[in-house]
Amino acid sequence: MPYVLIAPFFILFAIFGLFPLIFNGVVALRTWRLDDPAQDGWAGLANFEKLLTDEDFWNALYNTFGIFVLSTVPQLLLALCVAFLLNRRLRGQTWFRVSMLLPYITPLTASTLVFLVVFGRDYGVANWVLSVFGMDDPIDWRAGKLQSWVAIATMVNWKWIGYNALLYLSAMQTIPRDIYEASALDGATSWKQLWRITVPMILPVVIFTVVLSTIGGLQLFTEPMLLDANPASASGGSNGEWQTIAQLIYKVGWKNLNLGYAAAMSWALFLIIVIVAVVNTLVTSRLGGGKR
Repeated sequence: MPYVLIAPFFILFAIFGLFPLIFNGVVALRTWRLDDPAQDGWAGLANFEKLLTDEDFWNALYNTFGIFVLSTVPQLLLALCVAFLLNRRLRGQTWFRVSMLLPYITPLTASTLVFLVVFGRDYGVANWVLSVFGMDDPIDWRAGKLQSWVAIATMVNWKWIGYNALLYLSAMQTIPRDIYEASALDGATSWKQLWRITVPMILPVVIFTVVLSTIGGLQLFTEPMLLDANPASASGGSNGEWQTIAQLIYKVGWKNLNLGYAAAMSWALFLIIVIVAVVNTLVTSRLGGGKR
């Protein structure tokens, strides 16, 4: 009976998870073009070798990592600080905690379209705020790598800071108050309590959010897709200023109809995510352990 009860999950996983993964691996080793079925045949590692000299792939990889760093690092640090503040006694504490989820439950497409207005060149709110601080020349957020990365990272951070903050908060709730009271008697400031007590004691949750953020950050697709004036092109700007690997996979597979090469890109992205996730986990574990 236990096997019968768990069977539906494994059946669905085998059909919609395992089989597409294996099939995609087979496609990556073939020359498979939807616009020219006559070219279909075994290619071996040719698709992967092509990646090494593909300027579009390296540009997309560079953009992906740039946006990933600008979004993930501030996102997790701010989420940690917000959770630490919400873990203290505040008026309207429940309201603040619930409000943290509002960006997360907002439809991604709707929030991204709102941010397109915020980052408008001529009448955008972002440029108006910068003009208040003395910047006279408006920024064209779609005209270069750095400004487009900042715009996309802002969208990502707005959506996920609250979600990660609640994960941290739930872990902080398990830390006994006696530890904080004892450290306060010893002269520990709130800042020291955060890095010397809180972070080491919620390290498993921190590692969990680092891995999730790594996976999500390197698979970024919707925000950069909708930032483009012509989203269907999946070009990430006129010169690929913010084109991510996920966008390039979509463009190669469903715009250029080269499924074999797109499958090879997806496997390369999978391996990159695994490597970066492992490195991030090791670094986070070492930093967290060193603060005990």
